[in-house]
Amino acid sequence: MINDLDGIAWSSMGHAYGPADDVPVWLRAMTSPDAEIRSRALDDFYGAAHHQGDVYPCTVASLPFLFDMADDPATPDRASIVALLLSIGRAAVDRGDTVYIAPDGTLSTATADSAALMRERADAFVAYAADPDVRVRSAAIEALGLFLDDTDRALTILRERLPVENGIEERLRIIGTTADLALRLPLARTPAMAWLDTLTDDTTADPGIRLAAIVHRARCAPEDIGDTVVPTAIDLLRELTPPPRHDADVQGCQGRFGTCACTTGTDTPTSEDVPPQIAAAFADLERHNRIHAPTTPLLRTFHDALDARLPERTTLLTEQLRSPDPATRHDAIRMARDLITTWRGDHRELVLLLANCLLPHDAYTAAAAAETLQALAPVAQPAREALAAYVTAQRTTHGPDAWAHPHPLLRRAHQEAVMALARLGDVRAVPALLTALDDDVDAWRAEQVAGHLRVAADELVPRLSRRLADIDLARQRSAMSAGAILHALAELGDPAAVDAITDFAGAAVRHEQWSTTASALDALASFGTAAAAALRVIRPLADAADVNVRAAATAALWALERDPADVVPRLEKLLDSERNHETIEVLGRIGPPARAVLPRLRAMSDDGHEWTRVHAAAALWDIAGETEAELVLHTLSDAWARNDTTSNHVLACLNRMGPAAAPALPRIRAELALPRRSGRYANLADDEELQFMCRDVLARVAGVSNDPSRSVDTW
Repeated sequence: MINDLDGIAWSSMGHAYGPADDVPVWLRAMTSPDAEIRSRALDDFYGAAHHQGDVYPCTVASLPFLFDMADDPATPDRASIVALLLSIGRAAVDRGDTVYIAPDGTLSTATADSAALMRERADAFVAYAADPDVRVRSAAIEALGLFLDDTDRALTILRERLPVENGIEERLRIIGTTADLALRLPLARTPAMAWLDTLTDDTTADPGIRLAAIVHRARCAPEDIGDTVVPTAIDLLRELTPPPRHDADVQGCQGRFGTCACTTGTDTPTSEDVPPQIAAAFADLERHNRIHAPTTPLLRTFHDALDARLPERTTLLTEQLRSPDPATRHDAIRMARDLITTWRGDHRELVLLLANCLLPHDAYTAAAAAETLQALAPVAQPAREALAAYVTAQRTTHGPDAWAHPHPLLRRAHQEAVMALARLGDVRAVPALLTALDDDVDAWRAEQVAGHLRVAADELVPRLSRRLADIDLARQRSAMSAGAILHALAELGDPAAVDAITDFAGAAVRHEQWSTTASALDALASFGTAAAAALRVIRPLADAADVNVRAAATAALWALERDPADVVPRLEKLLDSERNHETIEVLGRIGPPARAVLPRLRAMSDDGHEWTRVHAAAALWDIAGETEAELVLHTLSDAWARNDTTSNHVLACLNRMGPAAAPALPRIRAELALPRRSGRYANLADDEELQFMCRDVLARVAGVSNDPSRSVDTW
């Protein structure tokens, strides 16, 4: 059938990067006897015709040819072809009958067409599920749960395959596919769950199979999870856990089903053209996608099924983080991070368990734990002493240059621990940061966290100022490092940095680096009147052609001079620009002297964009006070209800309103009662700040709202 490729009008179709003329080239190359050519063709197909899981018309047109390859025993590496079919089919099923705009601008039904074709060819996957090649069987088994609509036949095949599969991963996949069937086909639910119950109760069965049955039974019916489910799962996990190894020669994560050799890896060398921040981000992504223990996918599924049952999940994570198996323990670090960043509550015990993973003999695990504690900084205070002890021990063992240790794992572990300690504002992080800034070894990491250490501003500011002066603005991507340094200097708040920032702003102007110029102006504004010497650079920029520079310079003029007669007219003109949110905030800081813009702000409080409405309402209060209270409260209430990403800004205004915010108290109490942090926050700090502000408003206004003699209308 491969000879029929030329009969398809590939050029009339498109993929992620343009016309699909190259798809038949890739399909032919997938049958090449040369493994490198096959691998490159698959990568190209995944990257364009199946880009990030997308399904295009050219992807659908490829399916008959892919099935033909998978059916032919002579096809090299058939397992990769079956895995590609599974990936396309899974994506199509997940997206449903979505109709969307294809790259060529036409309406596409590619996902629905792919799913339908997969169901038509379900018999092919039945055949693949009995293939001699275990890798072909593995992919095909999952496909049965997605595409075979005959419940009895599907369950019969899965029951028959379980005892004849030797590999634990294949057997676990069979259990998971049984749950997929139960969740997809109503008729499969009762018999599938009955079989899972039978497997769970079979004390003679492999503990891995029993654990999988428990987990997937919970996934099928989370409402039926009883008090014994988690303890039973923990008992089975202990049975699966290998005894601790103390061999001096053992490296890597040792697990019952094999060895994970990830701990021996080194950092990927980077080109000078790639900023180290970008290279590190890709390295982090690769690490986060690693699986070290074979039970990890199962335990992740279990946590998903348990969902809001935090006591049970914490109990399970406690077992995982205390496991004698390094692989299980390592993978639990990420799961603990996910729980803490998703759910509110007292996570002190989990944080302490994460701190216990700062193992001096296991830099790989210590680095993962320290990285997680850094991400959890707002709630990581219980780990402070453990982090400090780890940093001190590393400096004692490896010398004061531990930050720059030649071994990449040791270096990364030390750096992550130092950065976590710095984010907690602990002065014990300072010596390592000074080493980084002085020796220019991974100094960009030190720049990211230096702003948290105001107590050491006298040592950090001169070094950061020097690094700022050394930035070559003629080079591309210089803004990334400049932004981090400017932010750190602003956070440190030492006026000694003003001259360096002023000179840098002037250099940015000369190089026409307008975004960087605006960042420098923002930093100068943070010093207020202490940066008055910078007015010689700032004032001309208030009339700059670039709106971002003009807005930043105008805001800096107010911060440094406090002359509303000069600044308010400039800000009013900027209300029509893309920087109007920042402009409105400055008007609010000016307060009553900005009354001239009240009519514009009232109009903007009825804007269709919630963020504009929130900023306008907050400025109305800051400028006019009680006289605008009714409009302000109505606007804030409506915007918060429609777009909860505005919540922190809404609460900041309510906090300033004091007793006038009384009608908002029921909504604030409801917010505090939510157990989930929700998906609105990019990081944990935002939600912790939200909760703090909620409690602060309640503390300030409670006396008014609890007064039975005063009637208060609520939101």
